[in-house]
Amino acid sequence: MRMRKKKWAEPELNACDFFVKNPCDYKGNWKDFFKSGNPIELEVGCGKGNFVANKGLLNPDTDFIAVDLISNMLAVGRRNIVKLYEENSRECKNIVLTSYNVDKISEIVSREDGIDRIYINFCNPWPRLKHNKRRLTHPTKLNQYKEILGADGEIHFKTDSDLLFEDSLEYFKECGFEIKYLTRDLHNSDVVGNIMTEHEKMFSDEGIPIKFLIAVNKG
Repeated sequence: MRMRKKKWAEPELNACDFFVKNPCDYKGNWKDFFKSGNPIELEVGCGKGNFVANKGLLNPDTDFIAVDLISNMLAVGRRNIVKLYEENSRECKNIVLTSYNVDKISEIVSREDGIDRIYINFCNPWPRLKHNKRRLTHPTKLNQYKEILGADGEIHFKTDSDLLFEDSLEYFKECGFEIKYLTRDLHNSDVVGNIMTEHEKMFSDEGIPIKFLIAVNKG
């Protein structure tokens, strides 16, 4: 379901200290932007920002770039991040929100940025064969991620879709990633510290097991 256009979205984003309007300007220079010396992690398709908000709060010594194309989503994400940080008496200094087409993610980040980890949470499974290339785990995307990630950089991938998960396993292997960890039932696995997203809770409440893997860049 499409989110209704929110008139307040763009003004709030433009006034936000941690929203970057022109991310291409910082390609290769995100370390200088953050000025912290901390490792940088990237979420593609961050939606309403609940995942990166919790991730940033729990990991103050890591910086996060959260990307989504839809300004309405990012504006809701900004509010969610601010709310969570304020509730914990913290100022958000380690998260950046930016609007960009994640299909072209290599236009805004590069290997020089030292991205250690990429998160892909509950992306559209695009089940019809003719739409498979739109998947965020399709080889056309994975080859872009390989350009961004350093050696042994990781992709953390979660989905409710059995079809997408099994196809993605083949995609990762085809592109030279090594599967470091895999479970087809995350909530009954040995994974600790999982941050549940909005979609994850919805699917889990419906009794759908959550699939999760960690793939390591060996290319």
